[in-house]
Amino acid sequence: MKKTAIIGSGGREHALAWKFAQTLTWKNVFTLPGNGGIPNSHSVDTKNFTEIENFCKNNEIDLIFVGPEQSLAAGIVDYFKDKDIKVFGPDKEAAKLEASKIFAKQFMQKYGVATADFKIFKNIDDAKNIIEEKNGNLVIKFDGLAAGKGVFVCSSVDEANSALQELEKTYGKNVNFLVEDKISGDEISIIGFTDGKTIKLLQTSQDHKQLLDGDKGPNTGGMGAYSPVPNVSNELTEKIRKKIIRPTLQGIKAENFNYKGVIYFGIMVKNNEPYLLEYNVRFGDPETEVLLPALKNDLYEIVKKCISGNLDEINFEFEDDYFADVVLVSGGYPKKYDKDYVINGLDNISKESLIFHAGTKKESGVMLTNGGRVINVIGRGKTLNKALDNAYKEVNKIYFKNMFFREDIGKRKNKYLKF
Repeated sequence: MKKTAIIGSGGREHALAWKFAQTLTWKNVFTLPGNGGIPNSHSVDTKNFTEIENFCKNNEIDLIFVGPEQSLAAGIVDYFKDKDIKVFGPDKEAAKLEASKIFAKQFMQKYGVATADFKIFKNIDDAKNIIEEKNGNLVIKFDGLAAGKGVFVCSSVDEANSALQELEKTYGKNVNFLVEDKISGDEISIIGFTDGKTIKLLQTSQDHKQLLDGDKGPNTGGMGAYSPVPNVSNELTEKIRKKIIRPTLQGIKAENFNYKGVIYFGIMVKNNEPYLLEYNVRFGDPETEVLLPALKNDLYEIVKKCISGNLDEINFEFEDDYFADVVLVSGGYPKKYDKDYVINGLDNISKESLIFHAGTKKESGVMLTNGGRVINVIGRGKTLNKALDNAYKEVNKIYFKNMFFREDIGKRKNKYLKF
């Protein structure tokens, strides 16, 4: 019997569970701890690997798919290394490609991956000179995991100094961080699977990190996404493979990483040249919610081929349509927000659209808000505009108190990827 457990509780995990359930059925797809909208969710302490192991044994689960980076950085793959249950993801050492921005940049530099120049700092005061030198036109990155909120893209000395103050307030004066040159362009996400020998890519996608329309306001975990990104030329695609994907794979092999999992490339395109901003060692959120509906292949079989080292035997196939995701968030997010508001309208959603729950819980049969990002609304269409129209049409059927969303997902005025 094929059974899988997905670690995590957000929209990404709902999308993963939905995709697995297409071939395994919902009764064989368990989500730990899941949320109010994911069938077969179970309240398990995912920081406790022994508890996860016992749950999997009791339910005859043979595969664990890890959603969030925290579990990978904490060494869940290492814990299960010599056990009968397989875990899909990189081990603790390879997960440092995301868990440490400094480790990742040094890896990129060592293996010739195209990326921005950078300097490493261990004390807030030591970065003051470079801020003046660059007129504040730079990017400041906290070294560790920060749930998508440890990166500060600055355009002035005041903004850069504010970023340093924020770092000091959160982590203290002695903190590991890096300062890198700011590359302005169009950001795209490219996510793929690897068995440590091969990398196979899904379609391109574009996330919208800032809270407000026009890419204004603070960074969030992601306010929406769409896929594929139009006008990514064959020439640009080949440059990405040559300057980023291939040297990354070379590095994974040379470092002898135990990496059988998802790899995410956050790429900035400037003057038709790609630069790697960051690695993630798992699926992005909300990119997952638009990438998996477009993937025709059986996800369980892809994962099994990765684990066995035979990913090269699979050719990915994709739907011809575009997919767009609009994220509904709680008022106040990404800072303080209230919970426990009733979510109305979910029963009215069109069957052609998808709803992936992120921060929800169910009490006495009623769906309530239980997080900052609450609901992902997915639209599909033959054109990007049609997919967006279909998504926003469904968004307008849903309501909870203080609900907020961006109204311009997919409408970004790209500098180089014109469409």
